[in-house]
Amino acid sequence: MTNTIAKPNVAAFFDKDSNTFSYVVKDPDSSNCAIIDSVLDFDYASGSTSYKGADEIVDYVAAHKLNVEWLIETHVHADHLSAAPYLQEKLGGQIGIGKHITTVQDTFAAVFHEGADFKHDGSQFDHLFSDGEVYQVGSMQCVAMHTPGHTPACFTHILGDAVFVGDTLFMPDAGTARADFPGGDAGTLFDSIQKILALPENYRIFMCHDYCPNGRELEFQTTVKAQREGNIHVKSDISKSVFVDLRETRDKTLSMPRLILPSLQINMRAGHMPKVEENGLVYLKIPLNAFK
Repeated sequence: MTNTIAKPNVAAFFDKDSNTFSYVVKDPDSSNCAIIDSVLDFDYASGSTSYKGADEIVDYVAAHKLNVEWLIETHVHADHLSAAPYLQEKLGGQIGIGKHITTVQDTFAAVFHEGADFKHDGSQFDHLFSDGEVYQVGSMQCVAMHTPGHTPACFTHILGDAVFVGDTLFMPDAGTARADFPGGDAGTLFDSIQKILALPENYRIFMCHDYCPNGRELEFQTTVKAQREGNIHVKSDISKSVFVDLRETRDKTLSMPRLILPSLQINMRAGHMPKVEENGLVYLKIPLNAFK
């Protein structure tokens, strides 16, 4: 990394239905940008998709005359569908995710009984990030950091002084992600969070979700320092063993995300839909009793 850390402009977009933040992150020295964790509108009851939220990003990029280099997924989300292919069609850019996507594909291809035409090699994505990989957005150096625990494929992306943690961390008063999905592990999550907390204290951390505990206003940005000092699950006086007990106890009380079944099927395909069937329609599967 260079001595002077870039401070990118970060524009947040909130999808109320899935409680998800997406971001456009602009290199301060050029018109190049990355889009992180985009959302496709999906009405589960009718099975219909739309692009209202994604089009807000398209309009923003056009209005600011930006050049999209990357469409980054921090992990295979279980609470919303990705709009990355739609945004790529409209704006360009490479769709990227961490290389451990193959682990997730192996797990859920079995759950959804995918056929031989579904590849488990991550080739649905344009780029698979390795741990510690340095890449560019314009002239801004960025780093991909493997932070498993919530899922085995979670990555944190550090773009200049802006840190995008996916679901690994929430705002300090909300704590951390669950670790009970297949391949998740509370101890691994704790270790990953320590890597994030070791970053410079003034680095900005951007949330993928905010659940507004105690009725406070919606927030999407905090700092490494604020997380170190105040995160209710991992502040400095909380040991790994205490965290694991707290996290595993809490996870036992949580229900599955409302959109987990459609989300996993789409997102492990880089946001692409399953193949069209003979009648011209696309179908998703609902595996019964797979997530008891």
